Amino acid sequence: MKVKEFYFHLPEELIAQKPLEKRDESRLMVLDRRTGEIEHKIFKEIIDFLNPGDCLVLNNSRVIPARLFGVKEDTMAKAEFVLLKRLDKDSWETLVKPGKKVKIGSKFVFGNGELSCTILDNTDFGGRIIEFHYDGVFEEVLDKLGEMPLPPYIKEKLEDKERYQTVYSKVEGSAAAPTAGLHFTEELLERIKEKGINIAFLTLHVGLGTFRPVKVENIEEHKMHAEFYNLDEENAKIINETKKNGKRVIAVGTTSCRTLETISDEDGFVKASSGWTDIFIYPGYRFKILDGLITNFHLPESTLIMLVSAFAGKENIMKAYNTAVKERYRFFSFGDAMFIK
Repeated sequence: MKVKEFYFHLPEELIAQKPLEKRDESRLMVLDRRTGEIEHKIFKEIIDFLNPGDCLVLNNSRVIPARLFGVKEDTMAKAEFVLLKRLDKDSWETLVKPGKKVKIGSKFVFGNGELSCTILDNTDFGGRIIEFHYDGVFEEVLDKLGEMPLPPYIKEKLEDKERYQTVYSKVEGSAAAPTAGLHFTEELLERIKEKGINIAFLTLHVGLGTFRPVKVENIEEHKMHAEFYNLDEENAKIINETKKNGKRVIAVGTTSCRTLETISDEDGFVKASSGWTDIFIYPGYRFKILDGLITNFHLPESTLIMLVSAFAGKENIMKAYNTAVKERYRFFSFGDAMFIK
């Protein structure tokens, strides 16, 4: 299957640059994957499409201030680091730019010297393995010096950093937000619970690998970057009870979807577990557990549009995306949402 099959024309002005004043006032496209029928709603109306006994699965990962700006110790050359994956207490896998300045053995200093790092190694995808040096608690130093790693297509400054966090974010570790969850408010979640809909939480720390462009012509040759996930006993039980009762398991976001499909058995049941997943879902994939998906609108030719095409059918998705462009939906992280039922 060719990457170009997932291309659609996206006018740049449809890329949302900032969040709406109210999270749940974004638009919601509802797509029936069996019929291809499309409805246009407001996100808070999602409750009308959820039934008592259904289960929403939310990713409670929290974005860390993962972007650091440093200078090379000897030449004062500037470089930008984005933390992707913690390997041990002080070692991280990172993206760097400009990469040509960042050689193995070189040292970089951040802030007023409260934090420094040594470059240990190169990675397969052009990043670097680095080791940090600091006094005190790393998280406190990072909170002081780091910036929120907003996607490159967002050019405007974010006034309130919490708007790039879900209201239920809890476990720190992501380099990017699980953006489908940005539409939920605490009030909407309370109304959903009151209707008898179950809510389960899992953690998948979102790396930038999810958003990396597919650089091969045939999508089967693309390799995903591994991301850490965790599902505990209590939440595994909520998901499994939903399945036993014949109700729907609905993932909020592609991150929740990928985690569920990683840990599910062939009968659609999950076990409490943690580990790393590099699952790549594209058309032809047979879903084991997922019955519905809430997601944002994704980049042309991205692994994410391939995932939603696998779930809803490529023809349905390309028609829905072209409709979204025609109807002036807002795209990407701060954009509008889609519910695939």
